[in-house]
Amino acid sequence: MGVVRRLSRSKIGITGLVITLTLCIISILAPYIAPYDPIQQDLTKSLKGPSWENLMGRDEFGRDVLSRVIFGTRVSLYIGVISVTIGFFIGVPIGVLSGFYGGWLDMIVQRMIDTLMALPGILLAIAVVSILGINLQNAMIAVGISSIPVFARLARSSVIFIKEEDFVEAARAVGAGNLRIMIRHILRNSISPVLVQATFQFASSILWAAALSFLGLGAQPPTPEWGAMLASGRTYILSAPHVIAFPGLAIMIAVLGFNLLGEALRDALDPRMPL
Repeated sequence: MGVVRRLSRSKIGITGLVITLTLCIISILAPYIAPYDPIQQDLTKSLKGPSWENLMGRDEFGRDVLSRVIFGTRVSLYIGVISVTIGFFIGVPIGVLSGFYGGWLDMIVQRMIDTLMALPGILLAIAVVSILGINLQNAMIAVGISSIPVFARLARSSVIFIKEEDFVEAARAVGAGNLRIMIRHILRNSISPVLVQATFQFASSILWAAALSFLGLGAQPPTPEWGAMLASGRTYILSAPHVIAFPGLAIMIAVLGFNLLGEALRDALDPRMPL
């Protein structure tokens, strides 16, 4: 309840929560609120500007930009969920095991993590998707793999700190096994910073996936994905700026919303903050 109370008092948290919930609702109701089919073409209305008929105008193929932005919300959130899930459920166990056992296991794991973190996340994602193949599914896997080192390093640092606490020694003294200690005592008490990182990573995943699609390595036409919309519309940036303005604005709002929520969640989960 203390966490909820802190979040409810944070203007930043409320703003981020409203944005993220709105995006989730739009993604769920996309087929019902989109005014047109997002892939239906009408070349007679190519590059038509915003109007009452088409609030965000039409793209180079005469497709309704608003409908494509709405369906792009569903695609981008799906990318974020899959990517963060991959990074979380692979990176966190690796970090927990590495930090708990230490020794040679920790040394080997951390050298591998250091190697992966030597590359910027987006470059690592580009390398992975180039190996796996160019499509939306592989882009999600690539972004997820690029986030594994972040989760692993954060989980390890939390475990190293918590495993020296008295309650862990007490659990070991009463005969608790390593697995029970890791899951019930260490992981439960180290999950807060990982959850905060997951929120930030969600925003990064949306941004990285959009970058991959912009480079032609992610979602392929005619999939209504924000990065792909930017890529196809960049040729018309002067003659029809609405084609890239609205998907770019959607990316900015989504990333901003998850970052604001992550900042508020970080403060709310800090036990040093007043209730």
